[in-house]
Amino acid sequence: MNATCLHDVLIVDDSPAMRKFVRRVLEISGFAIGELNEAVDGLDALKFLSRRPVDLILTDVNMPVMGGEEFMARVASESGTKEIPVVVISTDSTRQRTGRMMALGASGYVAKPFSPEILRAELERVMAGRAL
Repeated sequence: MNATCLHDVLIVDDSPAMRKFVRRVLEISGFAIGELNEAVDGLDALKFLSRRPVDLILTDVNMPVMGGEEFMARVASESGTKEIPVVVISTDSTRQRTGRMMALGASGYVAKPFSPEILRAELERVMAGRAL
């Protein structure tokens, strides 16, 4: 497998355990990764993104302070972030929620719980053809 290059990734989730799990999946999945960065909610992620660009965002939906929908809408509306692919990772995989997040600009969606293979496959699909 050719290693997909993800120079900088931002993992946005209020659960430290989920951030750690996603980090580990990325590390063992054969992706060439620069830095893995973390944020605890959408507002924390926006503050991070205002200081530093990333190549990919992985975000939860249900978070305190600023949830995934508002975060996704903000990312999609700002010139400095709207081109960043965003993959949503959420326990809410209803058609309504999935459709809403995709309409807001998400590039992919993974339902929790998920296997490392599912996340890897979705990231490969999303990142296919992107020159980083």
